[in-house]
Amino acid sequence: MIDNINPNVKEGWTGPGRRDGEIYPLKPEDDALHIEVGVKNQFEWWYFDAHLEDGSTIVAFFYASNPNPGPSSGKIGVELVLLRPDGRKTQKFVKYKKSDFSASREKAEVKIGGNYLEVDYSQGDLPVYKIHLDEEDLAFDLTYKCQVNGWKPGTGFSNFADLGYFAWVVPFPKASVSGTVRDGDNVMEVSGVGYHDHNWLNFSFQSIIEYWMWGRVYSENFTISYAFIQCNDKVDRHAVKVLMVAKGRDVFLSSGEYEFTQDDFEYSEAAGHSFPRTISITVPGELEVKLDVAKVFEAENMLDNFHPVLAFLAKNVLRMKPGYFRLNSDFSLKVTHEGVTYDEKGSTLHEIVTFKQLGPKE
Repeated sequence: MIDNINPNVKEGWTGPGRRDGEIYPLKPEDDALHIEVGVKNQFEWWYFDAHLEDGSTIVAFFYASNPNPGPSSGKIGVELVLLRPDGRKTQKFVKYKKSDFSASREKAEVKIGGNYLEVDYSQGDLPVYKIHLDEEDLAFDLTYKCQVNGWKPGTGFSNFADLGYFAWVVPFPKASVSGTVRDGDNVMEVSGVGYHDHNWLNFSFQSIIEYWMWGRVYSENFTISYAFIQCNDKVDRHAVKVLMVAKGRDVFLSSGEYEFTQDDFEYSEAAGHSFPRTISITVPGELEVKLDVAKVFEAENMLDNFHPVLAFLAKNVLRMKPGYFRLNSDFSLKVTHEGVTYDEKGSTLHEIVTFKQLGPKE
């Protein structure tokens, strides 16, 4: 697969090439507020998830401005998702007023109504995060103890010519998680493994991006985080690729120079899109990762969340067709680091957001 590279798209790598010769440490302000809240086409959010030992998955968003297309676009709010072991899902976005929002520009400190996230740097070399969300029949009170250093690809920024910028930082690629989840009247003590990233941009996703695939791999020795962002003809179908690999707590590979292949597409009626059942990531001589989908946790046509009139306009006038997948895959991993080659296996979650049909429709 030959990458399409538009010379007017400037990625933030320190070099040489599309990778980091020097990996910059993450600073507290990288996870702070960046946008001017309330300004059109400025979006920013803090994302947390946790895969819990009982088989549940939780996802939490704190939005300074929601980037998703539809009635929530540009809104301040929080989103809570609980995916239970039996496949039942509760998901809700709760909108708030600008007066209900506050955030620091120095560190991760956000309050939206009675919901908040905060960070503590005093408990050792790695920070500890706490999130609290409580909306009607769903509540998360979780502590994330970071296990891997924070990371960003180069400066964290990609500039798309004169069309806008996108920024992505990962304050912790992996953390131990503990706390409580309230599901209706049932309060559960939980533990598991979690992840947090933070994004901000000044254009609407679908104006430049066709699809976005991202995920993590946790093996015995390694932590991997990646994203593959396929852009449209406005930037000559440029593909933004970011990848980090850590051994223990230390990130040793930060690169956009990898081969990304998608195979064995399957069409989902629920999402109205196809998805690849196999994804491979290869950095020759350094890394080989293969993901084979074992279970589709979520497949969603995002137009189903729109008001019927907005859904009609989005589909027939704007030609939007947004789809979403959360996938559980078995992985095989081969890493060569400091002259030693490791072969490891396990399972992982990864996701796809797409605005255009992927692969063949069956």
